[in-house]
Order: sequence, then C-alpha cells, then structure tokens
Amino acid sequence: MQGMEFHEKLQELRKRKGLTQEELAQSLYVSRTAISKWESGRGYPNIGSLRDIAAFFAVTVDQLLSTDEVLTVAEVDRRQKEARDRALVYGLLDLGMALLLFLPFFTARAEAVSASLLALDGVRWYMRAAYFAVVLGTSAVGVWMLAAPHVWASLTYKASLVLGTVAVLLFTVGTQPYAAVFAFALLIIKALLLFKRT
Repeated sequence: MQGMEFHEKLQELRKRKGLTQEELAQSLYVSRTAISKWESGRGYPNIGSLRDIAAFFAVTVDQLLSTDEVLTVAEVDRRQKEARDRALVYGLLDLGMALLLFLPFFTARAEAVSASLLALDGVRWYMRAAYFAVVLGTSAVGVWMLAAPHVWASLTYKASLVLGTVAVLLFTVGTQPYAAVFAFALLIIKALLLFKRT
C-alpha cells in the first residue's frame, strides 16, 4: 500500500476483507455514502472515524495517510469543529430572543409600565402579532441550528441575521427601546462572529 493515497488504501483494505461498502459502513457506524465519498477521493473522514478505520483494519493512522493527507484531515476537522461551535453560539443567541416573551422589556399602555411580550397590552394587535412573529421565528431558527447545524447552514445563518435585523427595526419603529437594545446586542454578537469567521 506504499505510495497509495488514502482513498485507494481504504478501498484495498475493504476488498481484502471481502466487505461491501454497506458492510464496512455498518461496522464503522457511518453511512454508506460516507464510505463511497472517502473511497472516491471526494473527502476524508474526521479524526475519530480515522481511528475507527485504523482499529478495524489493524493498521495505524500513519499507514492510512500520507503527510499531506494528515494536514488536510486536520484542517477539515478544525473547520467542522469551528462550524459546530458557531452553530451552537448562533442557536443559543437566537433562542435568547425567546426571553422577550417573559422578561419585562416592553412598554405597555401610556403609563410606561414594563411588561413581557406575553403580558403586553395597550399595543395595536398587528404590532403585537409582528413582535410575536419575529421572536418566535428567531427562536425557531435557533432550535433548528442546535438540532441540525449542518443542514442548510448558510441559509440558516442568513435567516438568523435577517430576523435579527427585522427585530431591531420592528422594536425601534414600535417604540420599544429595551427590546430593540436587547435584539441589537444579540445581532452585534452574531455579526462579530460572522466577521471573525471571514
């Protein structure tokens, strides 16, 4: 196997054991699609999967990868961890918008009494409905990011930023300064994370 690339080595090891891609996938607890991707050279497994492959075939990780491939795998692993962490933070920040349902960030009635969104009265029905829509929509995006961080990731980040911007504008137009400042603070944190990424 000297001089072969990872995808060739994996294919060779699998065939030596007389396994199909499906059987190897079941043994490694990954999808058949992942095995197909690795064997066709379209990607590399993460560090954990590499260890599992090495243990399964009784070889070392060094025997599976060339020096360049080790660097590639480490970079891919770093990016995946960074993406997971970013999705976690975005998701938690978006879920934080749900605090507006319970904390007294809104001004109710002419006497300027503080109230939570659930207890808010004295505001036109359509503004109250818009407040609920943006808070629940942002919270739903947060739940999605936490539950499925890699599914439609780019679209989800954009939705998070758009909803955050809409919340700031809506609360500002609706003369709800505390809610607007809260939404703006969450939006700034998300924007800083986005700029740090680029």
